[in-house]
Amino acid sequence: MSSRRRITAALIGLLVLVGGGWLVRDLSSGNAGAATTALSALPPEAGQTWRLIERGGPFPYPRNDGVVFTNREKRLPDKQSGYYHEYTVPTPGSTDRGPRRLITGAGHELYYTGDHYASFVVVDPSR
Repeated sequence: MSSRRRITAALIGLLVLVGGGWLVRDLSSGNAGAATTALSALPPEAGQTWRLIERGGPFPYPRNDGVVFTNREKRLPDKQSGYYHEYTVPTPGSTDRGPRRLITGAGHELYYTGDHYASFVVVDPSR
């Protein structure tokens, strides 16, 4: 095989791998069938935030906590406007709200993101 054909074959293989990676990432970004994570397995601040949610506050960021989460990134199941609400999970050492949030759904769902909405895990608050 000529060197030109080997390079072409390598490039095609690389494109297939990259395309396959994107496909797998896109298919796994939805939470249907996602494994559930115990609240106790998350950072301790997530548990503190959950307890505040259950009590109705007061929240450390009252202008931001409890507001409607619009799901612009489409990482959570598509629901009507107002279905989801977000709450800050404090990040130790951060000078601002940080990237961590708990998202509640009107159907009693609970989600956690540690990377400012890039990914989510389904949370079981009873564990």
